[in-house]
Amino acid sequence: MILRDKPGILALLFAVRGSVLPHIAPQLLFVALFSAAIVAIDRHVLTLPHVQAAPLAVFGVALSLFLGFRNNAAYDRWWEARRLWGGLLADARSIAREAEIFLNDPADRRRLLTAMRAFLHQHRCALRDLPPDAEALRDAHAAPTPDATLDAMSVHLGDALRHGRLDGFGARTLSTRLSTIALAQAGCERIRLTPLPYVYSLLIFRTSWLYCLLLPFALLEPTGWLTPLFAVIVAYTFFGLAEVTEELAHPFGKTANALPLDAICRTAEISLAPHLDEPAPPPLQPVDYRLD
Repeated sequence: MILRDKPGILALLFAVRGSVLPHIAPQLLFVALFSAAIVAIDRHVLTLPHVQAAPLAVFGVALSLFLGFRNNAAYDRWWEARRLWGGLLADARSIAREAEIFLNDPADRRRLLTAMRAFLHQHRCALRDLPPDAEALRDAHAAPTPDATLDAMSVHLGDALRHGRLDGFGARTLSTRLSTIALAQAGCERIRLTPLPYVYSLLIFRTSWLYCLLLPFALLEPTGWLTPLFAVIVAYTFFGLAEVTEELAHPFGKTANALPLDAICRTAEISLAPHLDEPAPPPLQPVDYRLD
């Protein structure tokens, strides 16, 4: 995620960090060269058809509406993912407080909270299709997968209940908390495993290219040699929106605009540290305005 105060005008115009420009630069270069070739052929080789602007204007409005719809759908996925991880952070803090109330044995509390810490890191790695890293594997009581870790937490609470280290009300409270965590986990997995329909991407790709390749024929007469400039501006808008949508539609990725899962997990570690009698680690800071 990109975190920075609103930059000045020059920085805003030329900012590259967090921008989609590096990703769409080849497309823009192709549109510029294609437009320049069309103008040169029309001026020096043979007269090409000069398309009226009205049909392309209608086409552009329809394409803009469809891009806006797809962008809204992608942002809804991104925002829901952020809400789910915000809920997981709240659950981590709540289970630490509830463990202080209901689990009298410090060893039980530590085992539960270290498993919670491991679960968050394992869940982060699973959503990013990465093997568990050192943070996910550092706790001895953690199982190899987030599902197994939640199961181990449930088994541990059942053992504490059967041996009298946890009363019935506390067991119900903590098991309800585990159910809430599992629901948030399932919501994140639903977002990861159910992408936007491929037909949307295919339609956007085809219509954006079709529009940008037809546009120079409508600009030949009114703009002349400035046709490549105006064509690139329009292409930047359409290709840029399409690329932004792709990034937002995958909120758990490693792109600059994806969710900062590492930072959220670190925030949870900071919250759990006092309950584990451990020094709190420092919060992660953005590097070149990017927070992972």
